[in-house]
Amino acid sequence: MSRTRRTALLAALGLVTATGATATVLGAATAGAAAPGCKVDYRITNQWNTGFGADVTVTNTGDPVASWTVEWSYAGNQQVTQGWNATITQSGTAVTARSLSYNGSLATGGSASFGFNGSYGGTNAVPATFKLNGVTCNTTTTPPTDPPTTPPTTPPTTPPAGSKADNPYAGAKVYVNPEWSAKAAAEPGGAKVANQPTGVWLDRIAAVNGSATSMGLRAHLDEALKQKGSGELVVQLVVYNLPGRDCAALASNGELGPTEIGRYKTQYIDPIAAILADPKYAGLRIVTTVEIDSLPNLVTNVSGRPTATPNCDVMKANGNYVTGVGYALNKLGAIANVYNYVDAGHHGWLGWDDNFGASAELFKQAATAEGSTVANVHGFIVNTANYSALKEDHFRIDDSVNGVSVRQSKWVDWNRYTDELSYAQAMRAKLVSLGFDPGLGMLIDTSRNGWGGTARPTAPGATTSVDTYVNGGRYDRRIHLGNWCNQSGAGLGERPQAAPAAGIDAYVWMKPPGESDGASKEIPNDEGKGFDRMCDPTYTGNARNGNSMSGALPDAPVSGHWFSAQFQELLKNAHPAL
Repeated sequence: MSRTRRTALLAALGLVTATGATATVLGAATAGAAAPGCKVDYRITNQWNTGFGADVTVTNTGDPVASWTVEWSYAGNQQVTQGWNATITQSGTAVTARSLSYNGSLATGGSASFGFNGSYGGTNAVPATFKLNGVTCNTTTTPPTDPPTTPPTTPPTTPPAGSKADNPYAGAKVYVNPEWSAKAAAEPGGAKVANQPTGVWLDRIAAVNGSATSMGLRAHLDEALKQKGSGELVVQLVVYNLPGRDCAALASNGELGPTEIGRYKTQYIDPIAAILADPKYAGLRIVTTVEIDSLPNLVTNVSGRPTATPNCDVMKANGNYVTGVGYALNKLGAIANVYNYVDAGHHGWLGWDDNFGASAELFKQAATAEGSTVANVHGFIVNTANYSALKEDHFRIDDSVNGVSVRQSKWVDWNRYTDELSYAQAMRAKLVSLGFDPGLGMLIDTSRNGWGGTARPTAPGATTSVDTYVNGGRYDRRIHLGNWCNQSGAGLGERPQAAPAAGIDAYVWMKPPGESDGASKEIPNDEGKGFDRMCDPTYTGNARNGNSMSGALPDAPVSGHWFSAQFQELLKNAHPAL
Protein backbone atom coordinates (compact mmCIF):
# COMPACT_ATOMS: atom_id res chain seq x y z
CA MET A 1 0.00 0.00 0.00
CA SER A 2 1.27 3.45 -0.85
CA ARG A 3 0.60 6.46 1.31
CA THR A 4 -0.85 9.64 -0.14
CA ARG A 5 1.45 12.46 0.89
CA ARG A 6 0.22 15.56 2.60
CA THR A 7 1.73 19.03 2.57
CA ALA A 8 3.82 20.12 5.52
CA LEU A 9 0.98 22.14 6.98
CA LEU A 10 -2.12 19.97 7.25
CA ALA A 11 -5.41 21.83 7.39
CA ALA A 12 -8.12 20.50 9.68
CA LEU A 13 -10.33 18.02 7.85
CA GLY A 14 -13.72 18.71 9.27
CA LEU A 15 -14.41 18.78 12.97
CA VAL A 16 -14.34 15.08 13.73
CA THR A 17 -14.55 13.57 17.18
CA ALA A 18 -15.33 9.99 18.11
CA THR A 19 -17.80 8.53 20.53
CA GLY A 20 -17.79 4.88 19.65
CA ALA A 21 -21.59 4.90 19.75
CA THR A 22 -23.54 2.89 17.22
CA ALA A 23 -26.94 3.74 15.82
CA THR A 24 -29.23 3.02 12.92
CA VAL A 25 -29.42 6.02 10.59
CA LEU A 26 -33.08 6.74 10.02
CA GLY A 27 -34.69 8.83 7.28
CA ALA A 28 -35.94 12.31 8.20
CA ALA A 29 -36.92 15.57 6.55
CA THR A 30 -35.31 16.76 3.31
CA ALA A 31 -34.82 20.31 2.16
CA GLY A 32 -34.07 20.79 -1.52
CA ALA A 33 -35.47 21.76 -4.89
CA ALA A 34 -34.04 22.16 -8.39
CA ALA A 35 -32.77 25.58 -9.41
CA PRO A 36 -30.60 27.00 -12.20
CA GLY A 37 -27.00 26.12 -11.31
CA CYS A 38 -27.44 23.89 -8.31
CA LYS A 39 -29.63 21.85 -6.01
CA VAL A 40 -28.94 21.10 -2.33
CA ASP A 41 -30.60 18.37 -0.30
CA TYR A 42 -30.13 18.85 3.46
CA ARG A 43 -31.40 15.88 5.52
CA ILE A 44 -31.55 15.69 9.28
CA THR A 45 -30.85 12.00 9.72
CA ASN A 46 -30.94 11.82 13.52
CA GLN A 47 -31.91 14.14 16.33
CA TRP A 48 -31.78 13.85 20.11
CA ASN A 49 -32.14 16.24 23.04
CA THR A 50 -29.18 18.52 22.32
CA GLY A 51 -27.68 17.12 19.13
CA PHE A 52 -28.38 16.01 15.60
CA GLY A 53 -26.83 14.44 12.52
CA ALA A 54 -27.27 15.64 8.94
CA ASP A 55 -26.39 14.63 5.39
CA VAL A 56 -26.00 17.16 2.61
CA THR A 57 -26.06 16.33 -1.11
CA VAL A 58 -25.13 19.01 -3.61
CA THR A 59 -26.02 18.55 -7.28
CA ASN A 60 -24.42 20.72 -9.95
CA THR A 61 -27.01 21.65 -12.60
CA GLY A 62 -24.76 24.25 -14.22
CA ASP A 63 -21.38 24.10 -15.91
CA PRO A 64 -18.80 21.55 -14.65
CA VAL A 65 -16.72 22.63 -11.63
CA ALA A 66 -13.32 21.42 -10.41
CA SER A 67 -14.09 22.10 -6.74
CA TRP A 68 -17.07 23.19 -4.71
CA THR A 69 -17.97 25.30 -1.72
CA VAL A 70 -21.40 25.03 -0.12
CA GLU A 71 -22.58 27.78 2.23
CA TRP A 72 -25.57 28.27 4.50
CA SER A 73 -26.54 30.07 7.70
CA TYR A 74 -28.56 28.82 10.66
CA ALA A 75 -31.46 30.74 12.11
CA GLY A 76 -30.83 29.28 15.56
CA ASN A 77 -27.81 28.36 17.70
CA GLN A 78 -26.78 25.18 15.83
CA GLN A 79 -23.06 24.35 15.94
CA VAL A 80 -21.24 21.83 13.76
CA THR A 81 -19.19 19.56 16.01
CA GLN A 82 -17.82 16.90 13.64
CA GLY A 83 -17.86 16.38 9.90
CA TRP A 84 -16.82 14.03 7.09
CA ASN A 85 -16.18 14.12 3.34
CA ALA A 86 -15.73 17.92 3.42
CA THR A 87 -13.73 20.54 5.28
CA ILE A 88 -16.42 22.20 7.40
CA THR A 89 -15.91 25.50 9.20
CA GLN A 90 -18.32 27.74 11.07
CA SER A 91 -18.24 31.42 11.99
CA GLY A 92 -21.20 32.51 14.06
CA THR A 93 -24.26 31.14 12.29
CA ALA A 94 -22.51 30.87 8.90
CA VAL A 95 -21.28 27.43 7.81
CA THR A 96 -18.92 26.70 4.91
CA ALA A 97 -18.24 23.20 3.52
CA ARG A 98 -15.41 22.79 1.00
CA SER A 99 -14.67 19.78 -1.18
CA LEU A 100 -11.71 17.48 -0.62
CA SER A 101 -9.14 16.35 -3.18
CA TYR A 102 -11.11 13.28 -4.22
CA ASN A 103 -14.67 14.66 -4.47
CA GLY A 104 -14.33 18.20 -5.82
CA SER A 105 -14.97 17.59 -9.51
CA LEU A 106 -18.66 17.85 -10.42
CA ALA A 107 -19.83 17.44 -14.00
CA THR A 108 -23.17 18.88 -15.07
CA GLY A 109 -25.71 16.76 -13.22
CA GLY A 110 -23.00 15.40 -10.91
CA SER A 111 -23.49 15.17 -7.13
CA ALA A 112 -21.37 14.98 -4.00
CA SER A 113 -22.39 14.24 -0.43
CA PHE A 114 -20.98 15.08 2.96
CA GLY A 115 -22.26 14.90 6.51
CA PHE A 116 -21.82 16.19 10.00
CA ASN A 117 -23.00 16.04 13.58
CA GLY A 118 -24.04 19.16 15.45
CA SER A 119 -25.46 20.56 18.66
CA TYR A 120 -28.45 22.82 19.19
CA GLY A 121 -30.75 24.24 21.81
CA GLY A 122 -34.41 25.02 21.36
CA THR A 123 -35.43 24.50 17.73
CA ASN A 124 -33.40 22.94 14.94
CA ALA A 125 -34.81 24.43 11.74
CA VAL A 126 -33.39 23.41 8.37
CA PRO A 127 -31.50 26.33 6.76
CA ALA A 128 -33.57 28.30 4.24
CA THR A 129 -30.87 29.24 1.73
CA PHE A 130 -27.85 27.43 0.30
CA LYS A 131 -25.13 28.57 -2.10
CA LEU A 132 -22.80 26.57 -4.36
CA ASN A 133 -19.65 28.47 -5.32
CA GLY A 134 -21.51 31.69 -4.63
CA VAL A 135 -24.64 30.77 -6.63
CA THR A 136 -27.87 30.58 -4.64
CA CYS A 137 -29.54 27.19 -4.78
CA ASN A 138 -33.34 27.26 -4.65
CA THR A 139 -34.37 24.94 -1.80
CA THR A 140 -37.44 24.33 0.27
CA THR A 141 -37.34 23.43 3.92
CA THR A 142 -39.40 20.95 5.89
CA PRO A 143 -38.74 20.54 9.60
CA PRO A 144 -38.02 17.05 10.86
CA THR A 145 -40.79 15.00 12.44
CA ASP A 146 -40.50 12.39 15.18
CA PRO A 147 -36.67 12.41 15.25
CA PRO A 148 -34.94 9.40 16.78
CA THR A 149 -33.19 9.88 20.08
CA THR A 150 -29.94 7.96 19.57
CA PRO A 151 -26.79 9.81 18.44
CA PRO A 152 -25.65 8.81 14.93
CA THR A 153 -22.65 6.89 13.79
CA THR A 154 -19.94 8.72 11.88
CA PRO A 155 -19.85 7.82 8.16
CA PRO A 156 -16.47 7.15 6.60
CA THR A 157 -14.08 9.25 4.64
CA THR A 158 -12.84 6.84 1.96
CA PRO A 159 -9.25 7.32 0.79
CA PRO A 160 -8.33 6.61 -2.85
CA ALA A 161 -8.15 2.90 -3.65
CA GLY A 162 -4.84 1.23 -2.86
CA SER A 163 -3.65 3.74 -0.29
CA LYS A 164 -3.76 4.34 3.44
CA ALA A 165 -5.67 7.29 4.77
CA ASP A 166 -3.41 10.32 5.21
CA ASN A 167 -4.99 10.75 8.61
CA PRO A 168 -6.56 7.56 9.98
CA TYR A 169 -8.72 9.58 12.37
CA ALA A 170 -10.41 11.69 9.69
CA GLY A 171 -13.99 10.61 9.10
CA ALA A 172 -13.70 7.73 11.54
CA LYS A 173 -15.14 6.76 14.88
CA VAL A 174 -12.59 5.65 17.47
CA TYR A 175 -12.94 2.52 19.56
CA VAL A 176 -14.43 2.90 23.02
CA ASN A 177 -12.86 0.35 25.37
CA PRO A 178 -15.83 -1.20 27.21
CA GLU A 179 -13.70 -2.10 30.22
CA TRP A 180 -12.57 1.50 30.75
CA SER A 181 -16.00 2.84 29.86
CA ALA A 182 -17.67 0.73 32.54
CA LYS A 183 -15.26 1.98 35.22
CA ALA A 184 -15.76 5.59 34.16
CA ALA A 185 -19.54 5.25 34.04
CA ALA A 186 -19.59 3.79 37.56
CA GLU A 187 -18.02 6.96 38.97
CA PRO A 188 -20.19 9.92 40.02
CA GLY A 189 -20.29 12.20 36.98
CA GLY A 190 -18.35 9.70 34.90
CA ALA A 191 -21.16 9.12 32.43
CA LYS A 192 -20.26 12.48 30.87
CA VAL A 193 -17.05 11.01 29.44
CA ALA A 194 -17.60 7.25 29.52
CA ASN A 195 -18.25 7.18 25.76
CA GLN A 196 -14.86 8.73 24.91
CA PRO A 197 -12.26 6.61 23.07
CA THR A 198 -9.10 5.70 24.96
CA GLY A 199 -5.99 3.65 24.24
CA VAL A 200 -5.81 -0.09 24.93
CA TRP A 201 -2.55 -0.74 26.78
CA LEU A 202 -0.70 -3.93 25.89
CA ASP A 203 1.81 -3.48 28.70
CA ARG A 204 2.72 -7.13 29.24
CA ILE A 205 2.42 -10.47 27.45
CA ALA A 206 -0.67 -11.41 29.46
CA ALA A 207 -2.47 -8.32 28.18
CA VAL A 208 -2.20 -9.65 24.61
CA ASN A 209 -3.79 -12.94 25.54
CA GLY A 210 -6.33 -11.66 28.04
CA SER A 211 -7.79 -13.62 30.94
CA ALA A 212 -11.07 -14.64 32.49
CA THR A 213 -11.40 -11.13 33.94
CA SER A 214 -9.81 -8.94 31.25
CA MET A 215 -10.13 -8.64 27.49
CA GLY A 216 -7.22 -9.67 25.30
CA LEU A 217 -6.27 -8.13 21.97
CA ARG A 218 -8.59 -10.35 19.90
CA ALA A 219 -11.51 -9.60 22.20
CA HIS A 220 -10.93 -5.86 21.76
CA LEU A 221 -10.70 -6.18 17.98
CA ASP A 222 -13.87 -8.28 17.86
CA GLU A 223 -15.67 -5.64 19.90
CA ALA A 224 -14.27 -2.97 17.56
CA LEU A 225 -15.86 -4.73 14.60
CA LYS A 226 -19.21 -4.50 16.37
CA GLN A 227 -18.74 -0.77 17.01
CA LYS A 228 -17.55 -0.15 13.47
CA GLY A 229 -20.79 -0.70 11.62
CA SER A 230 -20.58 0.40 7.99
CA GLY A 231 -18.19 3.30 8.60
CA GLU A 232 -14.51 3.58 9.45
CA LEU A 233 -13.20 2.91 12.95
CA VAL A 234 -9.80 3.47 14.56
CA VAL A 235 -8.49 1.15 17.29
CA GLN A 236 -5.73 2.67 19.46
CA LEU A 237 -3.16 0.27 20.90
CA VAL A 238 -0.24 1.12 23.17
CA VAL A 239 2.65 -1.27 22.43
CA TYR A 240 4.61 -1.03 25.65
CA ASN A 241 6.81 -3.87 26.91
CA LEU A 242 10.44 -3.25 25.96
CA PRO A 243 13.12 -5.15 27.85
CA GLY A 244 14.39 -3.02 30.71
CA ARG A 245 11.39 -0.74 30.18
CA ASP A 246 11.34 2.80 31.58
CA CYS A 247 14.88 2.78 32.87
CA ALA A 248 14.42 6.08 34.73
CA ALA A 249 10.94 5.52 36.19
CA LEU A 250 10.55 2.56 38.47
CA ALA A 251 6.73 2.79 38.69
CA SER A 252 6.33 1.58 35.13
CA ASN A 253 9.15 -0.95 34.94
CA GLY A 254 8.06 -4.03 33.00
CA GLU A 255 8.17 -7.79 33.10
CA LEU A 256 11.16 -8.22 30.75
CA GLY A 257 14.74 -7.87 31.93
CA PRO A 258 17.26 -5.66 30.08
CA THR A 259 18.64 -8.53 27.97
CA GLU A 260 15.36 -10.28 27.12
CA ILE A 261 15.07 -8.90 23.59
CA GLY A 262 14.40 -12.42 22.28
CA ARG A 263 11.30 -12.80 24.44
CA TYR A 264 10.17 -9.33 23.42
CA LYS A 265 10.29 -10.34 19.77
CA THR A 266 8.90 -13.87 19.89
CA GLN A 267 6.49 -13.77 22.84
CA TYR A 268 5.22 -10.20 22.55
CA ILE A 269 5.60 -8.46 19.17
CA ASP A 270 5.20 -11.56 16.99
CA PRO A 271 1.87 -12.59 18.60
CA ILE A 272 0.55 -9.01 18.31
CA ALA A 273 1.53 -8.88 14.64
CA ALA A 274 -0.09 -12.26 13.95
CA ILE A 275 -3.39 -11.10 15.44
CA LEU A 276 -3.39 -7.73 13.67
CA ALA A 277 -2.64 -9.43 10.34
CA ASP A 278 -5.75 -11.62 10.57
CA PRO A 279 -7.88 -10.74 7.48
CA LYS A 280 -10.88 -10.60 9.79
CA TYR A 281 -9.58 -7.24 11.04
CA ALA A 282 -8.47 -5.79 7.70
CA GLY A 283 -11.31 -3.25 7.73
CA LEU A 284 -10.16 -1.60 10.96
CA ARG A 285 -7.72 1.29 11.10
CA ILE A 286 -5.27 0.17 13.77
CA VAL A 287 -3.15 2.89 15.36
CA THR A 288 -0.18 1.61 17.36
CA THR A 289 1.60 3.90 19.80
CA VAL A 290 5.03 2.33 19.90
CA GLU A 291 6.95 2.14 23.17
CA ILE A 292 6.33 5.32 25.10
CA ASP A 293 9.03 6.78 27.38
CA SER A 294 11.82 4.63 26.01
CA LEU A 295 14.11 6.22 23.42
CA PRO A 296 14.31 9.71 25.01
CA ASN A 297 15.82 8.12 28.12
CA LEU A 298 18.87 7.23 26.03
CA VAL A 299 19.45 10.94 25.47
CA THR A 300 18.52 12.57 28.77
CA ASN A 301 19.15 9.98 31.49
CA VAL A 302 22.57 8.54 30.69
CA SER A 303 26.10 9.23 31.92
CA GLY A 304 27.24 12.79 31.42
CA ARG A 305 23.85 14.15 32.43
CA PRO A 306 22.93 15.14 36.00
CA THR A 307 19.76 13.08 35.51
CA ALA A 308 21.66 9.87 34.67
CA THR A 309 20.57 6.50 36.03
CA PRO A 310 22.56 3.24 35.87
CA ASN A 311 19.62 1.40 34.26
CA CYS A 312 19.55 3.83 31.33
CA ASP A 313 23.30 3.42 30.80
CA VAL A 314 22.70 -0.33 30.57
CA MET A 315 19.96 0.09 27.96
CA LYS A 316 22.01 2.50 25.89
CA ALA A 317 24.97 0.13 25.95
CA ASN A 318 23.05 -3.01 24.97
CA GLY A 319 21.01 -1.27 22.28
CA ASN A 320 17.82 -3.17 23.05
CA TYR A 321 15.58 -0.09 23.05
CA VAL A 322 16.64 0.76 19.51
CA THR A 323 16.49 -2.90 18.46
CA GLY A 324 13.08 -3.43 20.00
CA VAL A 325 11.48 -0.32 18.50
CA GLY A 326 12.92 -1.10 15.07
CA TYR A 327 11.66 -4.67 15.24
CA ALA A 328 8.18 -3.58 16.29
CA LEU A 329 7.97 -0.98 13.52
CA ASN A 330 9.13 -3.46 10.90
CA LYS A 331 6.72 -6.23 11.93
CA LEU A 332 3.70 -4.02 12.51
CA GLY A 333 4.39 -1.68 9.61
CA ALA A 334 4.16 -4.60 7.19
CA ILE A 335 0.43 -4.89 7.96
CA ALA A 336 -1.57 -2.79 5.51
CA ASN A 337 -4.09 -1.33 7.94
CA VAL A 338 -1.66 -0.55 10.79
CA TYR A 339 -0.56 3.04 11.41
CA ASN A 340 2.55 3.28 13.62
CA TYR A 341 3.08 6.35 15.81
CA VAL A 342 6.35 6.49 17.77
CA ASP A 343 6.56 8.20 21.14
CA ALA A 344 8.40 11.55 21.11
CA GLY A 345 8.26 12.55 24.78
CA HIS A 346 6.90 16.00 25.62
CA HIS A 347 8.13 19.58 25.62
CA GLY A 348 9.09 19.53 29.29
CA TRP A 349 11.41 16.62 28.60
CA LEU A 350 12.88 17.18 25.15
CA GLY A 351 12.26 20.89 24.46
CA TRP A 352 15.77 21.99 25.41
CA ASP A 353 18.41 22.51 22.71
CA ASP A 354 20.63 19.69 23.91
CA ASN A 355 17.72 17.20 23.95
CA PHE A 356 15.61 18.14 20.94
CA GLY A 357 17.85 17.40 17.95
CA ALA A 358 19.61 14.44 19.55
CA SER A 359 16.24 12.81 20.27
CA ALA A 360 15.00 13.32 16.72
CA GLU A 361 18.14 11.67 15.36
CA LEU A 362 17.71 8.76 17.76
CA PHE A 363 14.11 8.33 16.57
CA LYS A 364 15.40 7.96 13.02
CA GLN A 365 18.04 5.47 14.15
CA ALA A 366 15.37 3.30 15.75
CA ALA A 367 13.02 3.69 12.75
CA THR A 368 15.72 2.27 10.48
CA ALA A 369 16.86 -0.56 12.77
CA GLU A 370 16.07 -4.26 12.40
CA GLY A 371 15.13 -3.97 8.72
CA SER A 372 12.64 -1.16 9.28
CA THR A 373 12.49 2.07 7.27
CA VAL A 374 11.00 5.49 7.94
CA ALA A 375 8.09 4.43 5.73
CA ASN A 376 6.91 2.27 8.63
CA VAL A 377 6.33 5.40 10.72
CA HIS A 378 3.03 7.14 10.04
CA GLY A 379 3.63 9.70 12.74
CA PHE A 380 4.68 10.47 16.31
CA ILE A 381 2.82 11.03 19.57
CA VAL A 382 3.69 13.53 22.31
CA ASN A 383 2.59 14.03 25.92
CA THR A 384 1.56 10.38 26.30
CA ALA A 385 0.39 9.86 29.89
CA ASN A 386 1.76 13.30 30.76
CA TYR A 387 0.32 16.59 31.91
CA SER A 388 1.91 19.31 29.75
CA ALA A 389 -0.56 22.01 28.73
CA LEU A 390 -1.75 21.90 25.13
CA LYS A 391 -1.36 25.64 24.59
CA GLU A 392 -0.28 28.38 26.96
CA ASP A 393 -2.16 31.57 26.03
CA HIS A 394 -0.83 34.03 28.58
CA PHE A 395 2.88 34.00 27.77
CA ARG A 396 5.05 33.27 24.73
CA ILE A 397 8.61 32.07 24.45
CA ASP A 398 9.73 35.37 22.90
CA ASP A 399 8.12 37.56 25.61
CA SER A 400 10.29 39.52 28.03
CA VAL A 401 9.62 41.29 31.32
CA ASN A 402 11.76 44.28 32.24
CA GLY A 403 14.24 43.15 29.62
CA VAL A 404 14.42 39.56 30.94
CA SER A 405 13.39 36.77 28.54
CA VAL A 406 10.64 34.32 29.45
CA ARG A 407 13.20 31.63 28.74
CA GLN A 408 15.05 32.75 31.88
CA SER A 409 12.06 32.15 34.16
CA LYS A 410 12.38 29.30 36.63
CA TRP A 411 9.42 27.51 35.03
CA VAL A 412 10.62 27.64 31.40
CA ASP A 413 14.30 27.30 32.41
CA TRP A 414 15.70 28.02 28.91
CA ASN A 415 13.35 25.59 27.17
CA ARG A 416 12.49 26.48 23.55
CA TYR A 417 8.79 25.63 23.99
CA THR A 418 6.05 26.57 26.40
CA ASP A 419 3.41 23.98 25.45
CA GLU A 420 2.73 20.74 23.61
CA LEU A 421 1.22 22.12 20.41
CA SER A 422 4.22 24.27 19.57
CA TYR A 423 6.58 21.44 20.53
CA ALA A 424 4.72 18.84 18.44
CA GLN A 425 4.73 21.06 15.36
CA ALA A 426 8.42 21.86 15.77
CA MET A 427 9.38 18.22 16.34
CA ARG A 428 7.40 17.28 13.25
CA ALA A 429 9.33 19.78 11.13
CA LYS A 430 12.63 18.49 12.52
CA LEU A 431 11.76 14.87 11.77
CA VAL A 432 10.71 15.70 8.22
CA SER A 433 14.06 17.47 7.74
CA LEU A 434 15.78 14.22 8.78
CA GLY A 435 14.02 12.18 6.10
CA PHE A 436 10.65 11.19 7.54
CA ASP A 437 7.62 11.45 5.28
CA PRO A 438 6.56 15.07 4.54
CA GLY A 439 3.03 13.92 5.37
CA LEU A 440 4.05 12.90 8.90
CA GLY A 441 1.20 13.34 11.37
CA MET A 442 1.40 14.03 15.09
CA LEU A 443 -0.85 12.95 17.95
CA ILE A 444 -1.14 14.82 21.25
CA ASP A 445 -2.41 13.04 24.35
CA THR A 446 -4.83 15.49 25.98
CA SER A 447 -6.32 13.06 28.48
CA ARG A 448 -5.00 14.88 31.57
CA ASN A 449 -3.65 18.28 30.51
CA GLY A 450 -6.77 20.47 30.80
CA TRP A 451 -5.76 22.20 34.06
CA GLY A 452 -9.19 23.75 34.55
CA GLY A 453 -11.12 24.51 37.71
CA THR A 454 -10.72 27.46 40.03
CA ALA A 455 -6.91 27.46 39.78
CA ARG A 456 -6.92 28.12 36.02
CA PRO A 457 -5.54 31.61 35.31
CA THR A 458 -7.66 33.95 33.20
CA ALA A 459 -4.95 36.53 32.43
CA PRO A 460 -1.16 36.93 32.36
CA GLY A 461 0.68 37.15 35.63
CA ALA A 462 1.95 40.37 37.15
CA THR A 463 4.93 41.97 35.41
CA THR A 464 6.81 42.44 38.68
CA SER A 465 9.35 39.91 37.41
CA VAL A 466 9.60 37.30 34.70
CA ASP A 467 8.74 34.62 37.28
CA THR A 468 5.57 36.33 38.52
CA TYR A 469 4.57 36.89 34.89
CA VAL A 470 4.96 33.23 33.91
CA ASN A 471 3.78 31.62 37.15
CA GLY A 472 0.72 33.82 37.42
CA GLY A 473 -0.43 33.09 33.88
CA ARG A 474 0.54 29.48 33.18
CA TYR A 475 -2.24 26.89 32.89
CA ASP A 476 0.06 24.00 33.85
CA ARG A 477 -0.07 24.20 37.65
CA ARG A 478 2.49 21.53 38.42
CA ILE A 479 5.21 22.38 40.90
CA HIS A 480 7.81 21.48 38.26
CA LEU A 481 7.69 20.35 34.63
CA GLY A 482 9.54 17.19 35.62
CA ASN A 483 6.67 15.94 37.79
CA TRP A 484 4.81 13.12 36.04
CA CYS A 485 3.05 10.90 38.56
CA ASN A 486 -0.67 11.30 39.48
CA GLN A 487 -0.46 15.08 39.52
CA SER A 488 -2.64 16.97 41.96
CA GLY A 489 -4.90 19.58 40.35
CA ALA A 490 -4.87 18.08 36.85
CA GLY A 491 -7.99 17.92 34.71
CA LEU A 492 -9.29 16.29 31.58
CA GLY A 493 -8.08 18.12 28.48
CA GLU A 494 -9.45 18.65 25.00
CA ARG A 495 -11.80 15.86 23.97
CA PRO A 496 -10.50 13.50 21.28
CA GLN A 497 -10.87 15.03 17.84
CA ALA A 498 -9.33 14.66 14.38
CA ALA A 499 -7.14 17.21 12.59
CA PRO A 500 -7.46 20.00 15.17
CA ALA A 501 -4.39 21.98 14.04
CA ALA A 502 -1.73 22.10 11.33
CA GLY A 503 0.32 18.91 11.29
CA ILE A 504 -1.73 17.28 14.07
CA ASP A 505 -3.62 14.11 13.11
CA ALA A 506 -5.64 14.10 16.33
CA TYR A 507 -5.95 14.97 19.97
CA VAL A 508 -6.32 11.60 21.71
CA TRP A 509 -6.88 10.17 25.17
CA MET A 510 -4.17 7.55 24.86
CA LYS A 511 -3.76 7.33 28.63
CA PRO A 512 -7.15 6.29 30.00
CA PRO A 513 -8.15 8.90 32.60
CA GLY A 514 -8.43 7.32 36.02
CA GLU A 515 -5.64 4.80 35.56
CA SER A 516 -2.81 5.36 38.02
CA ASP A 517 0.72 6.36 36.99
CA GLY A 518 2.20 4.46 39.91
CA ALA A 519 1.73 3.51 43.56
CA SER A 520 2.30 6.15 46.23
CA LYS A 521 3.91 3.46 48.39
CA GLU A 522 5.46 0.08 47.68
CA ILE A 523 2.81 -2.48 46.73
CA PRO A 524 3.80 -6.07 45.83
CA ASN A 525 2.48 -7.09 42.41
CA ASP A 526 2.99 -9.70 39.68
CA GLU A 527 3.28 -7.16 36.84
CA GLY A 528 6.93 -6.24 37.32
CA LYS A 529 6.07 -2.69 38.43
CA GLY A 530 8.29 -1.08 41.02
CA PHE A 531 7.88 1.76 43.51
CA ASP A 532 9.03 5.19 42.36
CA ARG A 533 9.40 7.96 44.93
CA MET A 534 8.05 10.42 42.35
CA CYS A 535 4.64 8.90 43.10
CA ASP A 536 5.04 9.55 46.83
CA PRO A 537 3.43 12.88 47.82
CA THR A 538 6.01 13.32 50.61
CA TYR A 539 9.01 13.02 48.23
CA THR A 540 11.21 16.12 47.99
CA GLY A 541 12.52 15.32 44.52
CA ASN A 542 15.70 14.78 42.53
CA ALA A 543 17.63 16.34 39.65
CA ARG A 544 14.91 15.44 37.16
CA ASN A 545 12.35 17.70 38.88
CA GLY A 546 14.66 20.36 40.28
CA ASN A 547 14.56 18.76 43.73
CA SER A 548 10.95 19.85 44.10
CA MET A 549 8.03 18.18 45.82
CA SER A 550 6.52 15.45 43.64
CA GLY A 551 3.02 16.93 43.47
CA ALA A 552 1.57 13.41 43.46
CA LEU A 553 -1.81 12.44 44.88
CA PRO A 554 -1.82 10.17 47.97
CA ASP A 555 -3.10 6.61 48.24
CA ALA A 556 -2.50 5.69 44.61
CA PRO A 557 -2.53 2.06 43.39
CA VAL A 558 -0.04 0.32 41.09
CA SER A 559 0.33 1.87 37.63
CA GLY A 560 -2.51 1.01 35.27
CA HIS A 561 -4.93 0.21 38.10
CA TRP A 562 -8.07 2.25 38.65
CA PHE A 563 -7.60 5.32 40.86
CA SER A 564 -11.01 6.75 41.72
CA ALA A 565 -9.70 9.85 43.51
CA GLN A 566 -7.65 10.81 40.48
CA PHE A 567 -10.60 10.32 38.13
CA GLN A 568 -12.77 12.56 40.29
CA GLU A 569 -10.11 15.26 40.29
CA LEU A 570 -9.81 15.04 36.49
CA LEU A 571 -13.58 15.50 36.14
CA LYS A 572 -13.61 18.46 38.53
CA ASN A 573 -10.75 20.26 36.78
CA ALA A 574 -11.66 19.44 33.18
CA HIS A 575 -11.02 22.11 30.58
CA PRO A 576 -13.06 22.56 28.52
CA ALA A 577 -15.42 22.03 31.45
CA LEU A 578 -17.84 19.11 31.26
